[in-house]
Amino acid sequence: MASSKEYLDFILEQLSLLDDITSRAMMGEYIIYYRGKVIGGIYDDRFLVKQTKSSLKLMPDADLELPYEGAKEMIMVDEVENKEFLRELFDAMYPELPAPKKK
Repeated sequence: MASSKEYLDFILEQLSLLDDITSRAMMGEYIIYYRGKVIGGIYDDRFLVKQTKSSLKLMPDADLELPYEGAKEMIMVDEVENKEFLRELFDAMYPELPAPKKK
């Protein structure tokens, strides 16, 4: 099942406290970037972020889910209604994420 544009728009609105959030459609799903780094995505209308030390610490009870078959498990973000939490989460995760690959 592909993710809806409406859910993407909702998540992007929830991330509006952050600068430099971008998204890219990929095979019916959406990759979310923060300051050029992949931080997570929307898969089957679920907002998932990468596992980092900070994301695991801030969401210790969150479910780990597969975004798609063969992928690494990611963390399901339950607090999508809380813009301040999302800002804190992304800011904490950013330094732990790998730099974008050179093209």
